[in-house]
Amino acid sequence: MQSRREFVKEMVAGAAVLGAGTDLAWGETSAAKKSKVVIVRDAKLRTPGPAPDEKRVAALLDHAMQTYFNAQNPVQPWKQIVRPGQVVGLKLNSLGRMLSPSVALVATICERLQQAGIKAGDIIVWDRGSRELEAAGFKLSNAPGAVRFMGSDTAGYEDAAVRYGSVTTRLAKVLTQCDVVINMPVLKNHNIIGVTMAMKNMYGVINNPSTMHGSACNPYIADLNMVPQIRQRVRFVVGDMMTAVYEGGPSYRPEYAWNENGLIVGEDQVAIDTISAGIVERKRAEKGLPTLEQKGTPITYLATAADAQHRLGTNDPARIALIEQRIA
Repeated sequence: MQSRREFVKEMVAGAAVLGAGTDLAWGETSAAKKSKVVIVRDAKLRTPGPAPDEKRVAALLDHAMQTYFNAQNPVQPWKQIVRPGQVVGLKLNSLGRMLSPSVALVATICERLQQAGIKAGDIIVWDRGSRELEAAGFKLSNAPGAVRFMGSDTAGYEDAAVRYGSVTTRLAKVLTQCDVVINMPVLKNHNIIGVTMAMKNMYGVINNPSTMHGSACNPYIADLNMVPQIRQRVRFVVGDMMTAVYEGGPSYRPEYAWNENGLIVGEDQVAIDTISAGIVERKRAEKGLPTLEQKGTPITYLATAADAQHRLGTNDPARIALIEQRIA
């Protein structure tokens, strides 16, 4: 098995990159059961340098996953998400080189998946664009028996269109060959929808995302996540909040970036996006900026995703069990 350190060394291209029996199907949250969301932060994540420390990134992930699943060791959580023989995809968001999931985080997840019984050749790390993936520090590779790295653009899209509500699109072939998808977004402000996190990350698995930005992406985001091939495969979210942007996004704007030094994990994508939006709003308030609604970019897709038609999760803070912890 390839070690995490070997993985990181192979993936970094050029300059240093900053960076039993649980039912995990997406669905509504019952009135009696709250959606769990776990956030873990590490104030020493970047000690001693400006980039996240590889070992502390691994510890951050393990702490978050073990907290969420109440697990005794770092591998047990992944055994509740995947099964040996499955093809597992890690859907990144690498649109901005400085705002991509860290190489160390991806490496640790790949290591834990293999420890949970997934073959290296059955793990696919991908995003919308091959060029963006490379710019984020990942080497494209489709070598037999090894973790694969590819873009939806080079792997291609299915010929047949899928439809739900406002959405008509063709799905990436990478998505359709996966049995399970781990959604790996990055916390960012967005100049159209306010905040982009878990649900909008699925714009990277379709051939025509540019057609779905009208009306603040509402109801497009919710409708897209209702497409069965997406809803049935996306099983868990590991959101990277090590570096985030509170204004000027989704592109990286150094003057509006901050080190949140954390991860957010969970199953309920609506709850994760709701909590993530609150973090951006608090940062904006801290910086003396108007709310997203005052700015003219209210987050309207969350209510749609949570409504009776979609029932993708909850946007009601009273129905979200938020657990926040810090690593000393």
